[in-house]
Amino acid sequence: MTQRIALFNHKGGVSKTTTTFNLGWMLASKGKRVVLVDADPQCNLTGIVLGYKGSAEFEQFYETDTESNLRSGLAPAFESQPRPIEAVDCIPVDKRDGLFLLPGHIKLSEYEVTLGIAQELSGSIQTLQNLPGSISYLLNKTAERINADYMLIDMNPSLSSINQNLLMTSDFFIVPTSPDYFSVMAIDTLSTVLPRWNNWARKAASLTTLKDATYPFPEPKLRLLGTIIQKYRPREGAATSGFQKWIDEINGIVSKKFVPELHKMGMTFPGHVYNTQGIGADLCLAAIPDFNTLIAKSQDYQTPVYALTPEQIGLGGKVLDRTVVSRDSFEKIFSDLADKIMGLISNAGSD
Repeated sequence: MTQRIALFNHKGGVSKTTTTFNLGWMLASKGKRVVLVDADPQCNLTGIVLGYKGSAEFEQFYETDTESNLRSGLAPAFESQPRPIEAVDCIPVDKRDGLFLLPGHIKLSEYEVTLGIAQELSGSIQTLQNLPGSISYLLNKTAERINADYMLIDMNPSLSSINQNLLMTSDFFIVPTSPDYFSVMAIDTLSTVLPRWNNWARKAASLTTLKDATYPFPEPKLRLLGTIIQKYRPREGAATSGFQKWIDEINGIVSKKFVPELHKMGMTFPGHVYNTQGIGADLCLAAIPDFNTLIAKSQDYQTPVYALTPEQIGLGGKVLDRTVVSRDSFEKIFSDLADKIMGLISNAGSD
């Protein structure tokens, strides 16, 4: 059974896409079959995986592979086409067995308004009943075709109807953050928004109209895996004092407000499940310092920062030695992160 994991924060610039790519690759390197889902109309994840750097390359891709993207997969439901939704033919990721991409499409955002109306009125307007469950249905069909263990969903930074749908039909989610004031405010906002979304999803799943739809809306079962703090500047193995202040602020609001609010809604594991993976009350899964120059090389070679070779890094002497040490530290961070996620999910049934 495929486990669907959403990476979500309505604040931008927190490395959701980079984390999705690096984490997915790491899970695949541990023998799992993983689908990376690009649900962000900016299509940065698609660009990283396929090495696209401009609109011309995307345009050619969409003209050549007309059905191999998330928007085309949803078209039968959203454009009332006389055909059922079918699994999307995902693209195998080069150089990493077991890793696949479900590409995004910049025009996915065109479905926002229609889905928003459907999610508000589908209980009374029968012609809209197939839309709320269509995204989950498509992802399930696609995962089944690949026999995937995990789907990682890279979401856009907004509180949109598509994000609401994607998140509330996922099994688990991770909240990437960066150490700044705006991430603290984002967590504060999510403490209110996510319980409201959860109530909406439970109501939607109970509606006869949506239960009887061609693409039924599933019963929500979303739970928080944890947060990730990234893009801070390290010094002697720890965050500098300026960044540490905001890391402490984020961890504080997560443990004192975010987790308690989600716990009331059944959207977290019991504490002992987190404890089995060495995760504390702040539910911080990983602290990831800034990738610095490695991020550009990673994008150039469509390779995770921790898998770059010395030749790809392209430096020499002591600078290369220091960079390799940094690269290897990222490998341990993402390996530990993947292990924690797999451990939490494997223990999900024991809570």
